[in-house]
Amino acid sequence: MIEVVVVRVEYTKNIYYLSPNSLSLKKGEKVVIETENGLLIGNVIQENYEENKKNLLLPLEKVVRIATEKDQEQLQNNENEASEALNDAKRYSKDLLLDMNFVDSFYNLDRSQLIFSFVAENRVDFRDLAKKLAQKYKTRIELRQIGVRDKSKRIGGLGPCGLFLCCNSFLTDFNSVSINMAKNQLLALNPSKINGVCGRLLCCLGYENETYSKLKKNLPKIGTIVDTPEGKGKVVALDVLKESYQVEIENKGIINISKEEKNGSLA
Repeated sequence: MIEVVVVRVEYTKNIYYLSPNSLSLKKGEKVVIETENGLLIGNVIQENYEENKKNLLLPLEKVVRIATEKDQEQLQNNENEASEALNDAKRYSKDLLLDMNFVDSFYNLDRSQLIFSFVAENRVDFRDLAKKLAQKYKTRIELRQIGVRDKSKRIGGLGPCGLFLCCNSFLTDFNSVSINMAKNQLLALNPSKINGVCGRLLCCLGYENETYSKLKKNLPKIGTIVDTPEGKGKVVALDVLKESYQVEIENKGIINISKEEKNGSLA
């Protein structure tokens, strides 16, 4: 077992499992952390606790210190200047005729790196743009091409359910989602119904897919011929969650067959 603390960085929405570095931290505290992108400020979302080493990628990066007032002032200044740099990047890219849709920009805490995120349909040769930005801002420039799902994660918004986007509120990684998941849940394959604001398949299609797959094993497929107490008929509809199905029987109409109602009932 090893002592860890969990920190979320607001800019990237990434969650880090870190060594508390002998600090006793409380939920909600702002801390300076050491990452592959330099020093960042994040919020503690889980206080010090013991975690099995097998569940962690060692060696752990660490919490450097509890964020001071000066650190938070620096963060605010960095955000303001990164916003100005974003405007410059948009202008320079336009002058260079680059097809880039910029999403955001970000300075790490010690200003050793200035990161720009953008969306583009094709691969972009941004070397000249990076040179121009480096000449003006005198720091390491990184231009990251991200996908539309990542863009939604950064910007946020409301999903068709009326709640804040999962990717912007609690998801840390994007799991694979397929059209077969929608089919498995008997959803209408209408893009406006099964796609999220990013234009890709809804992440939540994966949440209940395992349950649907398990329950459907006990149900016949639509179109199959089955025996019922009322005679043979064709399965015309399923209600997976109720573990029931409807059977059309010639001259008798449609009957419901459920787990509880073994004998069926006229529809």
